[in-house]
Amino acid sequence: MFLYEKYILSNILLLLILNCCVPFRTFADEWERIQNLQGKWKFNIGDKIQWASPNYDDTNWEEINVPGPWENQGFHGYDGYAWYRRTFNMSSYYKGTNLYLSLGYIDDVDEVFVNGHIIGFSGSFPPSYKTSFRSYRMYHIPEEHLNFEGNNLIAVRVYDGQIEGGIIDGEVGIFINQSDFSFDISLRGIWKFHLGDEIEWRTKNYDDAAWENIMAPSKWEHQGFFGYDGWGWYRKTFHLSKKLKGEDYYLILGKIDDYDQVFVNGRLIGNTGIDINGKVSMDDESWQKFRVYFLPQEILQLDQYNTIAIRVYDKIGDGGIYAGPVGILKKSRYNDFKKRYSDNPDEFHYDFFR
Repeated sequence: MFLYEKYILSNILLLLILNCCVPFRTFADEWERIQNLQGKWKFNIGDKIQWASPNYDDTNWEEINVPGPWENQGFHGYDGYAWYRRTFNMSSYYKGTNLYLSLGYIDDVDEVFVNGHIIGFSGSFPPSYKTSFRSYRMYHIPEEHLNFEGNNLIAVRVYDGQIEGGIIDGEVGIFINQSDFSFDISLRGIWKFHLGDEIEWRTKNYDDAAWENIMAPSKWEHQGFFGYDGWGWYRKTFHLSKKLKGEDYYLILGKIDDYDQVFVNGRLIGNTGIDINGKVSMDDESWQKFRVYFLPQEILQLDQYNTIAIRVYDKIGDGGIYAGPVGILKKSRYNDFKKRYSDNPDEFHYDFFR
């Protein structure tokens, strides 16, 4: 991709991104940067997975300014893998809030780790290389991966295919959103994903270790599956504490392109555009609907992990869980959520199996 085209696109996208890449109906002035991470980062060319570890000693690494192409900082003409590392502290004041790591524009592909845990990625690495330089990186940081009593380590793995590379532009730091809605259990971030369609993939104990990772919400075309139309499955586990006993919940799955069936611990809890027998309805409006499914207490398992499996059929064009919010919400809080995210009740799709 030509350099001129990259920067024209990035300037346009920078004006739009904070309205569209994380929860609906937010505006740029609702974002507050609580930590500025621009400036010097540790940097090394090459690729070793141990560089994601907070215990790795990067004393001998070079320093590089972020944001800014690495070609302008002593690595002219370099295409390939490189890693960035940076430590930060996080105050306990922010416990219970939704925190996001903004890394701006990265050319071309990235994986991001906090304290050794992967929190997000964009594009796909070789051998199935797919650039994602057009995408603004804004990744949710799960609270369980943060240390509120000391140092935290961000590690960013980057692959550049051509021309300029690295964390090249944008606002870099830790952000909160003043209008963000806090779910009882957040499901945004990394899910397991597999192309094809096998009904046994719905079961709780199915071994999905060999499946690929995928970000949700985000179109699967942006994550290495460009041009794919057909069946795909998502899976994710979540822990339900004993203190939440006695509650009913809603499972909110954002918007899915085009049709879905949803299973929790192997039980079908709802669908949009796919009937119980797996027949696709081809309703052309399904992709525009928020997915809201009731989670009765009797199918949830307290104090252990539960499994969500989502069977998706994409008819044409973009596919997958493409827009948020995504999470689990107490039934008693649902009306507040609905008021926050839509003035149009027809935007929501309900199909409950009780």
